[in-house]
Amino acid sequence: MSPDVPARRSTLSRRGVLRGGGAVAFAGVSLAALKLPFFSVPGAQQDPASCRATDVSDAEKALVISNWTGYIDPRKDPESTWAGFRDSTGIKVDYNVDINDNAEFYAKVKNQLGSCDPIDRDLIMMTDWMAARMIGLGWIQPLEKENVPNLHANIIDSLRQKPWDPDLEYHAPWQSGLTGIAYNAAETGEIKSFEELITRSDLRGKITLLSEMRDTMGFLLKVAGADPLDFTEDQWQNALDLLRKAIADKQLRSFAGNNYLQELSGGNVVACEAWSGDVIQAQFENPDIKFVVPEEGLSLWSDNMMVPNLATHQGNAEKWIDYYYDPAVAAKLAAWVNYICPVAGAREEMEKLDPSLVDNPLIFPDADLLANTFDFMDLDDRQNAQYEREWADVTAG
Repeated sequence: MSPDVPARRSTLSRRGVLRGGGAVAFAGVSLAALKLPFFSVPGAQQDPASCRATDVSDAEKALVISNWTGYIDPRKDPESTWAGFRDSTGIKVDYNVDINDNAEFYAKVKNQLGSCDPIDRDLIMMTDWMAARMIGLGWIQPLEKENVPNLHANIIDSLRQKPWDPDLEYHAPWQSGLTGIAYNAAETGEIKSFEELITRSDLRGKITLLSEMRDTMGFLLKVAGADPLDFTEDQWQNALDLLRKAIADKQLRSFAGNNYLQELSGGNVVACEAWSGDVIQAQFENPDIKFVVPEEGLSLWSDNMMVPNLATHQGNAEKWIDYYYDPAVAAKLAAWVNYICPVAGAREEMEKLDPSLVDNPLIFPDADLLANTFDFMDLDDRQNAQYEREWADVTAG
């Protein structure tokens, strides 16, 4: 599959700022920081029923949000979704783009949330695995179901029944995306599998892999014949051995955080592991950039809206969630951010807004495409610390 529908913008995306430092070369790699046991926080478990603040939403028309960069349509535009929320509710939104990495944001807030202290945020956006972690620690407030009817009515089926929050009690997906392979058709032929990406001799020294452990290791587990959602210690080590071999064979140019598509367009890299929304945006400037569903499948992930403990405007946060699960609003947002829209009915609304995006499977994937996706196994504290440390040891060379 090589969707060629161009996006209408090419600014830095939500996923484009991960790791913040661009491609990570093997020498002097900053990934060594990942050797720290991020999630070893003794005594951090909280009870959200007792660690909560008085909701002052009725008296204060205010809302404080933390999100990723480039993950909303232009807020200065009077026709934007953000302006529509403000105008329809009277709520003033303090919108912060201060999430650059899940673990980095966790490190900023873990002491407060782990001690039942406020983080001065009413809504935060975390990727699935971190959302599950925070919910499990009791750091997230349950949503009032009657306040978010659009969420329960309109969320797409593929995002229902997450094992870590099956009833949508604590989270609402903001946007979703797919991890697969991108290649530059002007520089190389199609790459059909992740195994080809890490072994094909004509690609040696001309590929990048993503610097987030779960993204890359999910595919390597697949290549090793394991299920990323349920793998053993031996299977994990086999997947690590595949990565070690790819590095030793000099197959990789680098591990990439935020500029892999610039290198792909420029010809320094001819193929890479990539996020779907980034590829759609890149196609606007370079139609030679193609996205491929690898034979191993696609990794499916979501970034999720959640209300942290001691938030003082939960009611206003729930209004925000319900507003963005209106199909017309969701379509307008999807036309800008170019990731998978989590809202059923938005595709029909996109017909009115921008028919060129309606049939793009990276925004509105069909059931067959979604059936070919996989997720990464939930890790406990010990596993997470071990796997992140071992990942850092291998990627640092």
